[in-house]
Amino acid sequence: MINLKHSVAATVLWLFVVVLGIAFGAGLYEHRVSLPRWLDPLGGHWSAQAARQDNVGLRFWAFVTTGPLTLLTLASLYFASQATGALRVWWLGAALAALADRLLTFSYFIPTMVRLLEAPDNAAAVETAVTWARMNHLRHVLSAGAWFSALQALSWLRWKGGA
Repeated sequence: MINLKHSVAATVLWLFVVVLGIAFGAGLYEHRVSLPRWLDPLGGHWSAQAARQDNVGLRFWAFVTTGPLTLLTLASLYFASQATGALRVWWLGAALAALADRLLTFSYFIPTMVRLLEAPDNAAAVETAVTWARMNHLRHVLSAGAWFSALQALSWLRWKGGA
């Protein structure tokens, strides 16, 4: 007989790992490929038009992180708190790192980018965008830490023969 709670927990962990991996990779891609189209810190230019044209918030992030990763983070906090041993430590660490990322995203990154999308190309917008880009490194570290910890949790789940 299948243990439904265990099956749901294992599925949540698998999905958490997959979505964290996508979010981490996409975050690096955005930072290295898209952001340079929007921001020229050396020349002192911010292109809100290019950022609006890419519209990554609504074209991508809303479908990967805003809803799904947030829900998987909350579910992971619940299931990780029910786990034991090394699985609990790694999964809870991943969920807490992802929670920190989610809190920063909703409190700083999204509101700042919404303002930048309407900002003119001036020194204040460039300064805000440069700060946003620098703060984005923290988000990469949190995403990577969450992903690697979730992968470690998944390996513990597999090692225990539970998935």
